[in-house]
Amino acid sequence: MAMASRITISPPLLNTSTPWATTLSDLQAIYDSESTGAVTTRTSFPVTGFQDDPSIHQHAFLPNSSSLNTYGYSPHPLSYYLTSIESIITSSEPPQSKPFIISITGTSEEVTSSVSTISEWAHEKRIKVFAEINLSCPNIPNKPPPAYSSAGLKPYLLALFDLRESLNVTMVPLGIKTPPYTYQNQFDELISAVEEFPGVLSFITATNTLGSSLYYEFDLPTTNEGEMTPIIASASGTGVGGLAGESIHPLSLGNVFTIRSMLDKSAHEEIRDIIVIGAGGVGDQAGYKRMRKAGAAAVGVGTAFGKGGVEIFEKIHGAGAELI
Repeated sequence: MAMASRITISPPLLNTSTPWATTLSDLQAIYDSESTGAVTTRTSFPVTGFQDDPSIHQHAFLPNSSSLNTYGYSPHPLSYYLTSIESIITSSEPPQSKPFIISITGTSEEVTSSVSTISEWAHEKRIKVFAEINLSCPNIPNKPPPAYSSAGLKPYLLALFDLRESLNVTMVPLGIKTPPYTYQNQFDELISAVEEFPGVLSFITATNTLGSSLYYEFDLPTTNEGEMTPIIASASGTGVGGLAGESIHPLSLGNVFTIRSMLDKSAHEEIRDIIVIGAGGVGDQAGYKRMRKAGAAAVGVGTAFGKGGVEIFEKIHGAGAELI
């Protein structure tokens, strides 16, 4: 039985799955940066794009280097990202210089379908990709993030465990993106589910945005003078969405530290080999170093990338010469 392989990202710096990794040109710019060790796509479904509605799916940058968003997933389906990645690889000087991480979501059946498609495509095209399963978006009405409980996680891990046995090609390295956990039982649920299926996962990306967040702004054009109104719209009409950036940095650090520590204590070598990609509020080299100190094998950048563009990776990478 083939076990999940331990992955490496070098330099250990990359973008996270955000609206700023939606298009071919977005991905090309990240790939072209000498300071990124991997490129992550926006989260997609296997067949159809998410019904993106700019009137309710929005983002705003807050005063403290944080962001709030009410986005769902990519308006493009998985096939768009496979085509885009192949275009980037074939149009650049060979060989491929860094892996792509294809972010996917859906039901367990949809996720296994996507992983099967990605694995067969990667085998045929000889392109190095990983798949990151986003089980942590807080913005989808009536669909709580599966990664908050072992009961939500296990159907995905079981389906992927079974898929690995039935695929005619080697399954691409897999990871899951987790929400910010706020108490120990949530970490216990994660690790117990992962330990039940050793060898399925190669990485865990911690963390996604923190849901149930709200920010009011004065004097937006849609309000009467002096009134406060939510800074962004949402499907629920409340403006409540996912918080990212500097505001969640300490929480994300704690998640990375706790997950890494618990993985290291596992009796299974395959579990100890899972790497943690740390994300949440990294916008400079100090934030990067904190993530590495907490146990992240690689560090993802989201809000700061959206605000500062691809140059943020050069800023982090260049501030202290080679990243360690």
